[in-house]
Amino acid sequence: MKPRWDLVNKTVLLIVSLCPEIVLAGHKAPVMLPPLTVEHQHPSGAFFFRTPDGWKVQPLPADPDALEAWGGDLGLRFLYRAGEAGYDSLHANCMLERLAGPMDTEPQIKYEYDYVGGVIGSRRALDSAFFVRYDQPRHGHREWRQRTVTVVGQGDSLCVMSYVPRETWKSSPPSRALVDSVLASVTFRRP
Repeated sequence: MKPRWDLVNKTVLLIVSLCPEIVLAGHKAPVMLPPLTVEHQHPSGAFFFRTPDGWKVQPLPADPDALEAWGGDLGLRFLYRAGEAGYDSLHANCMLERLAGPMDTEPQIKYEYDYVGGVIGSRRALDSAFFVRYDQPRHGHREWRQRTVTVVGQGDSLCVMSYVPRETWKSSPPSRALVDSVLASVTFRRP
């Protein structure tokens, strides 16, 4: 018995038109990120980074060498020190740059990964990511994912801490990609 191709074609067309998700199964839609249109320079002039329009960037009152950038629930803190610090000890200190002090933070930290080393251009780098729970909500959330990236070399020492609410991190690939793209936009004056 020969298959009736006209019937097969009509059946396939009907299935595709009624259930288009079948055609897209296994394919993720591309993540559309807002453009990083605004350039911010650290007061020292040592580096700059880019954010989408509407992000609030300001120095920390307690530390003029630190800048914070916030867009909604997504935040980054840039802590710069002139000179080349010991990058492992600097990284340990920067991992303690939280949204609240130690007395307002639960002592148990759940690490996603810790002290992953590498090289970025001619600079050494360390990367750690972990989840922190605060006693009181910070920016409306108690549980946060913090990533700390430390880069040392060419006369510069920089830590960048990203802060994303845990539920946002787990459920929003565009938010993860946006924070990573702001982090990746960091450019040093001296290459």
